[in-house]
Amino acid sequence: MKNGHKKKNSLEIILELKEFIFCIALALILAILINKFLIYSVTIPSESMEPTLNVEDRLFISKIYNYEKIQRGDILVFYSEEADDTYIKRVIGLPGDKIEIKLGKVYVNNEELVENYVENNDDTFSATYEVPEGKYFFLGDNREISKDSRRWINPYIDEKDIQGKAQIRIYPLNRIGFIS
Repeated sequence: MKNGHKKKNSLEIILELKEFIFCIALALILAILINKFLIYSVTIPSESMEPTLNVEDRLFISKIYNYEKIQRGDILVFYSEEADDTYIKRVIGLPGDKIEIKLGKVYVNNEELVENYVENNDDTFSATYEVPEGKYFFLGDNREISKDSRRWINPYIDEKDIQGKAQIRIYPLNRIGFIS
């Protein structure tokens, strides 16, 4: 033996290789489970949530299992059966809410909603909605171009179609942080 190094036999090498493969497999299984049940990432595809979220922003989304924790103003990812697509928008109407939009101003249960995050408001739009139980009403922050509840034949999203809540922006690096 030179320099105190011991030569490994083939059995030791095979055992170390099995241990290494086991660790890699375990890490992969954990990553898949986390992605399926806890957190996943999305990339913003359009300008409909500007200035809050910009095209190509990358976010971590946490899965939602308790719909009672959804709050007005949360930015959620959901599937729209009508559009046959997945969207990310801000929840404005909760089950049982009355939503009135009067020339672009939003009222929830007769109180004007303060929306400092809105850009390019559609000042010509007016309508009234009553959100059914188990359903939600969504609007984009860039109202002039957003394809949201106002533009759909069925303006409500069923809670079973809500996939998760935007939590953290991870890209671009100069905008990393929590989403609000």
